Amino acid sequence: MTSPGVFFERLMRCDWSLMPGKAVGTIRFVVAEEQASEYWRVGIDHGEVRVFRDDAAADCVVRADPKLFDEVFSGRVNALSAMLRGTLAVEGDPELLSLVQRLVSGLGEPRCPTTASPIPAPRARRRAA
Repeated sequence: MTSPGVFFERLMRCDWSLMPGKAVGTIRFVVAEEQASEYWRVGIDHGEVRVFRDDAAADCVVRADPKLFDEVFSGRVNALSAMLRGTLAVEGDPELLSLVQRLVSGLGEPRCPTTASPIPAPRARRRAA
């Protein structure tokens, strides 16, 4: 099981400054357990992503238990589907929740943009005979 802390620590190490995008907003994740809760806030500003360890105000607040967060972060559960089923509680702008899907992959690793994007070689054109 990938803990939310491990996921967000990996996310903080990514170089998001090169990621194109027009999205702006903040998402606070509340990992709710019986005795205590963990708070993580992700700020998205025109493609730049920053992670904070606080419970400050956000445009979207997402609450779930640790098991569901692990399933979402690992890519086994779609965050929007979980919201529609009522297993993932969302307050505020649900559109920002769709950005969560871009931050996770099937292995629990955040998708970090790279500086070098592979460009396919052009195909040779056949000449008409």
